[in-house]
Amino acid sequence: MTIALDSLIIAASILGLGWGAVWLVESAARIAKRLGLSELVIGLTVVAIGTSAPEFAVTVGAALKGQADIAVGNVVGSNIFNLGFILGGVALVRAIATSRTLVVRDGGVLIGATLLLVLFLRDLTLARWEGLILMILLVAYIGFLIHRREPLEEELSTGEFHWYEIVRLLAGLGLVVVGGHFLVEAASGLARSFGVSEWVIGVTIVAAGTSAPELATSLVAVIRGRHGISAGNLIGSDIFNLLGVLGLAAALRPLTVDASAYGSLWLLAAMVVLVVVFLMRTGWRISRWEGALLIVINLIRWIADFAR
Repeated sequence: MTIALDSLIIAASILGLGWGAVWLVESAARIAKRLGLSELVIGLTVVAIGTSAPEFAVTVGAALKGQADIAVGNVVGSNIFNLGFILGGVALVRAIATSRTLVVRDGGVLIGATLLLVLFLRDLTLARWEGLILMILLVAYIGFLIHRREPLEEELSTGEFHWYEIVRLLAGLGLVVVGGHFLVEAASGLARSFGVSEWVIGVTIVAAGTSAPELATSLVAVIRGRHGISAGNLIGSDIFNLLGVLGLAAALRPLTVDASAYGSLWLLAAMVVLVVVFLMRTGWRISRWEGALLIVINLIRWIADFAR
């Protein structure tokens, strides 16, 4: 009965996270436009934070409860899921074309942030000062992009602002926070019932659930031919997850993870480098066969995690 109930709660929480994040992103973008904020600011702050809201809610909530494996595993797993299943799956639907700037600059930042996390977690602990460094780097990165004032290659369609967008924003935020809380609780219970470690649950089931907004956004974008938004959403979300979400969680409470976490960290680093190489070698695009390879790598990783 407990297993069935936990499974039901996980499914409901994932749906709540997905709906909440969509409401949060759309309403926040319309409010930002109403206040006269540029598309650059909206894309780099509102949309990035909105699509990462589920990871934020789950990771910070787990960290405050002392569940470091779920906190770190969710971020690492979400980033691998974004680059493997989502980016690979979207590429299978239609080859993704990006830009040199996105690949070299933002891809380089993502590689650097991932390798820095590998360095910080070499002792299996992410200290408060290390979390603060990650947060400072995120602020510096966003500040640099805003200072450059580069126009977005594709304009986000935000729709018209109405007064009820504020209510919708708060409702979306509430769904994300509540959904994240119950997802962590149910996932922990499910892990104990099956004798599976919290790290494995965090890096697979919870990570997949909190990546729902990225999946929806990227799939719709590529179907509509908006390739830059599709790839940029995933890379930008991964950067925010590593520097912002994990940085804040560690700043609030130091995180100590299981020894098995280090292997997943190196896999994430390898996936990031592989994606950037794919984009560079084929004229800033990911082909269908490259997308299929990314999916296969992620499937192997999931099987290996559950087999432990």
